[in-house]
Amino acid sequence: MKETVLGINVNTENYDQLIPKVFERIETGEKSLIVAINPEKIIKAKNDQSLRKLLNEAEFQIPDGIGVILALKIQKGKIMSRVTGVDMMMRLCEEAAKRQKPIFLYGGKPGVADKAAEKLKELYPNIIITGTQDGYEKDNSKVIAKINEVKPDILFVAMGSPKQENWINANRDSLHPTIYQGVGGSFDVLAGTVKRAPEAFQKVGMEWFYRLMKEPKRFKRQLALPLFLLEVARDKKKK
Repeated sequence: MKETVLGINVNTENYDQLIPKVFERIETGEKSLIVAINPEKIIKAKNDQSLRKLLNEAEFQIPDGIGVILALKIQKGKIMSRVTGVDMMMRLCEEAAKRQKPIFLYGGKPGVADKAAEKLKELYPNIIITGTQDGYEKDNSKVIAKINEVKPDILFVAMGSPKQENWINANRDSLHPTIYQGVGGSFDVLAGTVKRAPEAFQKVGMEWFYRLMKEPKRFKRQLALPLFLLEVARDKKKK
């Protein structure tokens, strides 16, 4: 099931509903992209047709930002909880370990993917990580060859959005994996090079406020949230 926020599709399912659907795609061999949707991307997509196309053509659009949840409440939509990019990655890794489905980590600074892999092995001892590759290899054919050689079912790409999703779309027909997720800074969080907001902030959808306290220079960027909600309210009135 999907809702639409300012022309962008968003999945309404929670983690427990999405995970089986994702792994079913592995069994059927249907290549699928998981993309995180937040207000910043939705606003940008209004004036960027290529981004709008990229987001709407993804097989799974998870409601990553609290602003998306608030927007759907304004629209009286069915979704009530976030599905964050980093938590979706962790849930996929947990399930992949149970089902013995191999994964691959691509992106980040040298050494970060390796540290992230070590953390995942610590958290999920049965996980199969077939390889890692930092994001600094210039020869794309080498990256593709390295991934295909070890045949993972799931590929996590950490390049920042929408660069990571564009890379996935440009290359997935040449790649072995079935499931693709752009995970932004998730490798850094796992590696411990970037600290995630405390759990209390995560639970109430206030990670943005924690980041704002840590980095006041983000204030201008965070103004996008009230402007986004105002735009959603205006759009609802038109309908």
